[in-house]
Amino acid sequence: MHGLLTDLYQLTMAAGYYQAGKVHEKATFELFVRKLPHNRNFLIAAGLEQAVDYLLNLRFTEEEVGYLRGLSQFAQVPKGFFEALRAFRFTGDVFAVAEGTPMFAGEPLLTVRAPLMEAQIPETYLLATIGFQTMIATKAARMTEAAYGRSVVEFGTRRAHSPEAGVLAGRAAYVGGCVGTSNTLAGFRYNIPVFGTAAHSWVQAFPAELDAFRELQKLLGPATVYLIDTYDTVEGARHAAQLGEPVWGVRLDSGNMTELSQAVRRVLDDAGLKNGKIMVTGDLNEYKILELMAAKAPIDSFGVGTELATSADAPNLGAVYKLVELESNGQKRYTAKFSENKLTMPGAKQVFRFDDHDEIACSWECRGCSSTGPAAQALLRPVIVGGRLVEALPPATAARENACDSLKKLPGVYRRLFAAEEPYPVWYTPALNRLLEQVRKEREGVPA
Repeated sequence: MHGLLTDLYQLTMAAGYYQAGKVHEKATFELFVRKLPHNRNFLIAAGLEQAVDYLLNLRFTEEEVGYLRGLSQFAQVPKGFFEALRAFRFTGDVFAVAEGTPMFAGEPLLTVRAPLMEAQIPETYLLATIGFQTMIATKAARMTEAAYGRSVVEFGTRRAHSPEAGVLAGRAAYVGGCVGTSNTLAGFRYNIPVFGTAAHSWVQAFPAELDAFRELQKLLGPATVYLIDTYDTVEGARHAAQLGEPVWGVRLDSGNMTELSQAVRRVLDDAGLKNGKIMVTGDLNEYKILELMAAKAPIDSFGVGTELATSADAPNLGAVYKLVELESNGQKRYTAKFSENKLTMPGAKQVFRFDDHDEIACSWECRGCSSTGPAAQALLRPVIVGGRLVEALPPATAARENACDSLKKLPGVYRRLFAAEEPYPVWYTPALNRLLEQVRKEREGVPA
């Protein structure tokens, strides 16, 4: 992984830590979201696989080091810093929640504990990959919830913010509950199902629609999906029905989806294609899907592109990566921000999940451990220890199963498409609140 795939200030700070003799101090950073986006009641954690791959393979090439030495900002940096970059390896620890886990505001999704320079440089990449994929996985979970058991396929690469973003959107959407993606590279890399047959250009390339459908059926057999709205949707359905089996079904990409799906269903049924499915695409989002379901439209599958691959109504997550403690010569110092609307809680933490609420605790606390009280699940688990992967990460399929199973346990009021009157209950433990007050008093006692 390229060491330069970060913001400049991560590297200037790293150089400053080196110059100040702080590189061996052990820092703990936490990645979390202060506030949930509009109309979100939860997040689906995603992107851990890419974060881990980045940390385990983070390097600075000779060419990259040479580039930094030529920047004016590094003109006074000690030569030893550049040697440190040449030898750079991540040797720290990472604790994270499993991909597919529903999370809430303020809860750490990932904790990094490493020598200060090693913990600082990855900030930009970690925020980008976890923030983006969590955002898309959450959007996918909302769409699959709105579809009431009908399948949703991610179709958004052509509208994603880059081709690579399209690949990761395909993966994240799958984690969030989609049955697959149209992106074949995502399918290849992450072993997830891929979908798609032909576009309007296929139909237009033949002199008659029926000819185009016939050739497609020869090519794909039972996987055939006819795009039937190039000219006249209902007439297209009749052409598809005329060819009979084998066929998966038809796709509608425009028009009044409720009325057209009903008309197309009648055409297919009358032709004996009762198992033929109807997929709809075209500027869909979770609200439009919900409307179609409320209208009892006979739709079996939804293909969603732009709105899903860009999370169009909430296109950024606002994740942050904050220093919470620093250890030097065996002495630990807890850190927090007290600026208005940007308070951070000090110290490394653990998130405990009970049946009806979460508790954010100091890392050394044991909540729900008593045999007489309610049981709790500790969500942050070791992923990397001493720069080495603890065990192979679960595949995307396991993350998707985790998301689906976990969301079923979440009360329905929080799975809805609109903000709940009250957020899901997340509490800071008394010990964590005491630690915050301790740090506040210590901060107030520091001379200006």
